Amino acid sequence: MNPATIRPKAQDMLKITKSVALTLLLLVPANAALAYIGPGAGISVLGSLLGILVTIFVAIGAILFWPLRKLLQRRKARRQAASRDKHQA
Repeated sequence: MNPATIRPKAQDMLKITKSVALTLLLLVPANAALAYIGPGAGISVLGSLLGILVTIFVAIGAILFWPLRKLLQRRKARRQAASRDKHQA
């Protein structure tokens, strides 16, 4: 075997080993703090989550409703134009 081909494989193995070790180190769970979190914090989180969800749904609804709104406006304008033509005749 050529020593030049063995060297890069060893370097790759070292990189893989370091990556696995770092990943395992980051995945080790922290110890529990055993701290009391009052109900105010939970309500704040729920309120924020609700606000974000409502914002997302309103944005999606506005995007979906926009073409329908334009269609209804055109329809209304046609009816008004037809009504004016009838009254003028």
